Amino acid sequence: MSKLFQKLDLKIIKTVRRISLPLARLAIFVVFFWFGLLKVFDLSPANLLVEALLQKTLPFISFEQFIIFLGFYEMFVGLIFLVPSLTRLAIALLIIHLITALLPLIFLPSVTWLGILTPTLEGQYIIKNLAITALAICLAAYVRPLQRRKDKGL
Repeated sequence: MSKLFQKLDLKIIKTVRRISLPLARLAIFVVFFWFGLLKVFDLSPANLLVEALLQKTLPFISFEQFIIFLGFYEMFVGLIFLVPSLTRLAIALLIIHLITALLPLIFLPSVTWLGILTPTLEGQYIIKNLAITALAICLAAYVRPLQRRKDKGL
């Protein structure tokens, strides 16, 4: 019986290893593309939070234009996570997005916190980005190192 479980365990591990990176890419794509699309069509419940943050940080920018830009930006980030050769770019754009996505926790505490370490639903929505960050770090761990160019005496 032990050998049977060992074989099954090995088969499961091999399968999970084979599908884990594509699933991580797909998960990030779905979240970013879907949520971005909702912003573009003014259907996102996060739009009110984005508008409040924009008023607090960049009041001279039109919300209507910014939310469409943000939506397309998120959709683009999601799309490029599907392309393994663009992982570095995807992660760089993700970092920019995540930094700005965390700002409401600081600039809008009455909207994002009920109390110490007790986030509102909006705060939880923001904090879930830790899971996306972990997925991106897993993808980054498998990026091929950049090759050094050989000096050709130029």
